[in-house]
Amino acid sequence: MFDSGHRNSAVLGYMTTGVISELNHLAASEGVKLGRLLQVQYVSNTVMIIGKTVDERSQTVGRLAQLARKHQTFKILERWRDEIYPVYGPTKELLFHVERSFCPLLGVITYGVHMTAYVQTSNGVKIWIPRRNKTKQTYGGMLDNTVAGGISSGETPLETLIREAKEEASLSPGLVRTHAKACGTVTYFHIRDVRAGGETGLYQPECQYVYDLELGPEVTPEPNDDEVENFQLWDVKMVQDAMAKGEFKPNCALVMLDFFIRHGILTPENEPDYIEIVARIHRRLEFPTP
Repeated sequence: MFDSGHRNSAVLGYMTTGVISELNHLAASEGVKLGRLLQVQYVSNTVMIIGKTVDERSQTVGRLAQLARKHQTFKILERWRDEIYPVYGPTKELLFHVERSFCPLLGVITYGVHMTAYVQTSNGVKIWIPRRNKTKQTYGGMLDNTVAGGISSGETPLETLIREAKEEASLSPGLVRTHAKACGTVTYFHIRDVRAGGETGLYQPECQYVYDLELGPEVTPEPNDDEVENFQLWDVKMVQDAMAKGEFKPNCALVMLDFFIRHGILTPENEPDYIEIVARIHRRLEFPTP
């Protein structure tokens, strides 16, 4: 997918042919020519957004998303979030805003924050691990990072982290602002499966800003919404065993790997695939980032 009307057009994401076909049927059913919203070039396998400004491009993509939602074209839109995500261009400029649940259909990069809260004990590091509510439509009942959430348009990573930490784990804004430590990013390319809900096979590149938060024994994360069932304080072996069994949400397992590498738990001496693991959790994405 390309941006149109911009002097530095660039590839912004990968859309499947099935999504394009459905959008064509959708436009025809509404009496709208898809070419007024998107320019589809089947020879070069590109889709170009119509619009010369941020507002125009956002309105174009928003109209498509609303039409698809109205006609129940895609199952993934049943989980409409009313959250707006940013899409950036080749010189780090904002190109348009898009509804969160529509992003996987466009194949554009989305951004989030993931924080691991841990405690140093006489028996080594212990990590606060939440279990997602079984009623969640995405990865219900799976294990997660202590705090995680998507970055909406206009938010900074730290602002998102502070908000999510309060909502998900009852951690005070002052504690997080003062003691959370930024530890870089993990980047990867995810292909959605049935656990994610909605359509499968959609391409979903993601960049997660990673944070650590060392807590004292007097601080206990507690659920503050319906996202999480409970928090458990686990030692490294318990976390590794759960990862080996596939109990973690996939991207959360990547964040845990990053934590283990940075804290010297996973090393070249105890992991034969060390170099490959490090490379894969820091993939160079093909699309523009801020």
